[in-house]
Amino acid sequence: MTEQDNIDIENLDAELFEHFRMEVDSGQTPVRIDKYLVELRPHTSRNRIQMAAEAGQLFVNGKPVKSNYKVRPKDVITLMLDRPPYENKIIAEDIPLEIVYEDEHLMVVNKPAGLVVHPGCGNYHGTLINAVAWHMRDVKTFDANDPEVGLVHRIDKDTSGLLVIAKTAQAKTGLALQFFNHTCRRTYQALVWGNFVEDEGTVEGNIARHPKDRMQMAVFPPDSEIGKPAITHYKVLKRYGYTTLIECRLETGRTHQIRAHMKHLGHPLFADERYGGDQILRGERTTSYKQYINNCMKICPRQALHAKTLGFEHPITGEQLNFNSEIADDLKALFEKWDNYRLTSN
Repeated sequence: MTEQDNIDIENLDAELFEHFRMEVDSGQTPVRIDKYLVELRPHTSRNRIQMAAEAGQLFVNGKPVKSNYKVRPKDVITLMLDRPPYENKIIAEDIPLEIVYEDEHLMVVNKPAGLVVHPGCGNYHGTLINAVAWHMRDVKTFDANDPEVGLVHRIDKDTSGLLVIAKTAQAKTGLALQFFNHTCRRTYQALVWGNFVEDEGTVEGNIARHPKDRMQMAVFPPDSEIGKPAITHYKVLKRYGYTTLIECRLETGRTHQIRAHMKHLGHPLFADERYGGDQILRGERTTSYKQYINNCMKICPRQALHAKTLGFEHPITGEQLNFNSEIADDLKALFEKWDNYRLTSN
């Protein structure tokens, strides 16, 4: 659901268009509809669902319901808006792909920074999935527009690193279950502002949309009913004084999880414009230091975050697969520059 998904309740007599439909399983126990839908649609926030219900957009069995409605077996849930759905057909585009592993069931790719993973929000072409559609264009059993295949998880546009893509519905179901149960192993490397007191630690806090800035995610207490539970384990790899190179291991996979958790700790990712990391947050305010930071951000003009490793059980063969990617060139140059700065400063 987007900002445009809200319609004036007074205009409910206008023609409405169906954007989403599903039938509740026959064995479903009664549960609030906002809680039910947020579990099934992980890229939609509970707040968005509640706003849709308040605007009269959420229907059950043809009648509008509030967000506290409890779904029952065989209920038919629909989202109705005052405009036709945007037809966003994925077109195969000849875009280079760095394929780390591939078999008939799945593929693992190393995504460069700057590449959006899936069409939407103004990026309707030139995405990773358009590239996958081109790569699979001669495989008759693969349809990039079929939601039962394709992306199993996502990383941000300006984050580089590993992603797994399912070629078959069976593979996607098996992989999605592992991500849901947090049995996949994912580690990231990140350069953050500041120096940690401890060598390792864990951040646990629910993640939801920031109440004042919809482009950011914010962290809320774990025992609150706001957002989704999120856990990030981190370990210091190198200390540069004003910045620190860390490894983050995700136990959950929420939107902007590492970026939001590190900001919450007071250590925003270096050069992360959305979370304030593009400002000088540590260090002297000398002209030479300001120029040094400016040069660093020219080398790596995006959040310093790379999805380094990915491990999961093959959904068909049961074999344990583990992948380790090379750090992206811009990050490698950035880390080397901080290495040199540390040496000259000592």
